[in-house]
Amino acid sequence: MTATSFPGRLAPLRVLHAARRPALVLVAHGSHDPAAAAELGLLHARLRRVRPELDIRLGHLGLNDPLLPEVLDGLSGRVVLVPLLLGRGYHSKVDIPRTLAAAPHLAGVCAPPLGPDPLLTEALTDRLVSAGWRGEPVVLAASGSRDRDAAEDAGAQAALLSARLGVTVRPGYVAASGPSVAERVAELTAEGHPRVAVASYFTAPGDFARLAAAAGGALTSAPLGDHPALAGLVLERYQSCVTRTLRLAG
Repeated sequence: MTATSFPGRLAPLRVLHAARRPALVLVAHGSHDPAAAAELGLLHARLRRVRPELDIRLGHLGLNDPLLPEVLDGLSGRVVLVPLLLGRGYHSKVDIPRTLAAAPHLAGVCAPPLGPDPLLTEALTDRLVSAGWRGEPVVLAASGSRDRDAAEDAGAQAALLSARLGVTVRPGYVAASGPSVAERVAELTAEGHPRVAVASYFTAPGDFARLAAAAGGALTSAPLGDHPALAGLVLERYQSCVTRTLRLAG
């Protein structure tokens, strides 16, 4: 897959007149790890190469500049916020919509989180194979949340990955909820699997990815990062919001 190509389901993306195209704002969580900012910078650059006609910005909820309110202050007209989040939770339900509402000069909408989705399944599979996966059962290492919807979304993504790989895939969490990634690895080992793989279900490197890698798996894949399928999914979320807004306006 080339740097400017995405899976076939993106082929019908609608091209709008330049004056009508809303800005696309990527919303990242933010991290103290410079590797996270670097990886998201690559994703941002990929998207700008693929859709050079769009005004694509990157804002953070914390820890990194620019912060989301600053990005929104620098825009006008219509915007679509696409969270680089993999499930429903406080940030997607409350934090991001509230920040957008505090920018009344904009006509904006918030896309749903990226997961679960078959395009993420493809990215997770690629990352696992690159890490040396050869058919072991997998723990899908997710960040964790007290929100039950987040756990439901992680479970749904685990089911998608299981169907794709043909092996057992169980979600494990590094924070805020259980079972932990290490507990899942131990669980599968106790069931007779000598090797267990860990799939990093994170958009970028950072503390969570390091915790997943230290959970005892035989191998751990890299975070999703600058994967073409993740970029394609971002554009799908953007386009769905644009199309829905046009339909409601028309």
